Amino acid sequence: MACISEWYSGKNVLITGATGFMGKVLVEKLLRSCPNVKTLYLLVRPKAGQSMQERVQDMLKCKERHALQLNVIATQQLLALAQQMQHLQAFIHISTAYANCNRRHIDEVIYPPPVEPKKLIDSLEWMDDAIVRDITPRLIGDRPNTYTYTKALAECVVQQESSKLNIGIIRPSIVGASWQEPFPGWIDNFNGPSGVFIAAGKGILRTMRASNDAVADLIPVDVVINLTLAAGWYTAVHRPKSALVYNCTTGGINPSTGGDWYHHVMSTFKRNPLEQAFRRPNANITSNYLINQYWILVSHKFPALLYDLFLRLSGQKPQMMRIFNRLHKAIGLLEYFSSQDWEWNSDNMNMLLNQLSPEDKKMFNFDVRQLNWPEYIENYCIGTKKYVLNEDMSDIPAARQHLRKLRNIRYTFNTVLLVFIWRVFIARSQMARNIWYFVVSLCFKFLSYFRASSTLTN
Repeated sequence: MACISEWYSGKNVLITGATGFMGKVLVEKLLRSCPNVKTLYLLVRPKAGQSMQERVQDMLKCKERHALQLNVIATQQLLALAQQMQHLQAFIHISTAYANCNRRHIDEVIYPPPVEPKKLIDSLEWMDDAIVRDITPRLIGDRPNTYTYTKALAECVVQQESSKLNIGIIRPSIVGASWQEPFPGWIDNFNGPSGVFIAAGKGILRTMRASNDAVADLIPVDVVINLTLAAGWYTAVHRPKSALVYNCTTGGINPSTGGDWYHHVMSTFKRNPLEQAFRRPNANITSNYLINQYWILVSHKFPALLYDLFLRLSGQKPQMMRIFNRLHKAIGLLEYFSSQDWEWNSDNMNMLLNQLSPEDKKMFNFDVRQLNWPEYIENYCIGTKKYVLNEDMSDIPAARQHLRKLRNIRYTFNTVLLVFIWRVFIARSQMARNIWYFVVSLCFKFLSYFRASSTLTN
């Protein structure tokens, strides 16, 4: 049986979403690891004032509401196009592991859709935007957003054509920076966890509602791409009778928790600080809503108001409150996924791994058991610094000096605040002074006892 790179030799590959994060890695991997691939056809549309050619050029130079149209109708149209390709050997659909996030245990099967896709599409054609906005919450039900809802519908659309095409479905969890290829830590956007990491490194993010014990199911982008290419080979060679679903996740195989991520992200950014940080990296992670709201008020909104006031007085445009509002919106989108656990079956992913030759297991590696989380998280954080913020690693000593300056400012502020409280509240009240002296004496007694105990132990 031909190996994966040999099988792609002389083949034509049609790729949608090629200008996106995952698409860029897929194109690069095909050109590098399958050098004899015949032609890559990239399906690209104009966007944000850019022509198709300009978007492709940008990709080559690079280091919701339309959700139904993008995820369901576009999938239908692509399936119709695929059926006209007389020599098509495999059709690989990228879904999401959270398409069925209303379930706690998710097998590698396509679940019945919440509504018949064709009926929904026909209904929405005559509705105006106001009606669609009104019915959307009732449509998506217990799913968190339209993205996961329409991805579930798209899987159903793909399944309906599985008797006519050789189909595979890839379900990645939250896609993060690369593990190994094109190089460790590569990332090109602020989306998802990347923006949160940068906000934490800049000292802007001080609190987040999440569970320290919940599994943080991130999957490196190159793992998803390697699995996709392997699934394309397997689907074409073995022609399964029904569409195979691959849950591309880490939680059930090599889990890491939110607490682990917090520790390693903070540690990395203290050793490799971002330039011109707003405050020293330090965030409070809590699953309690009220505690989180308290820290948002004290550590986010109050400092933002003070800084914006400073900017106004110095003749500059205020911006911190706007930045914090955008940050809270981004965190809100992640809270649903960062505070819960899911169990994904990964039998098909393991089966496919066992089908690969030793050479293919190295070249198209998607064995997440080999993933070292501390090393990956450090590379991820440094990747946001190098590839998203375009910061030079040689400037790290200056960034460390800036953090020391921020620390000294914090100590000075706390000292001034303590003196102010003493002068205003404690020095003017005999009762307050007595309470203060009592607390201080207790602290001294505790320290004396601790030192005596240490001496006796030694």
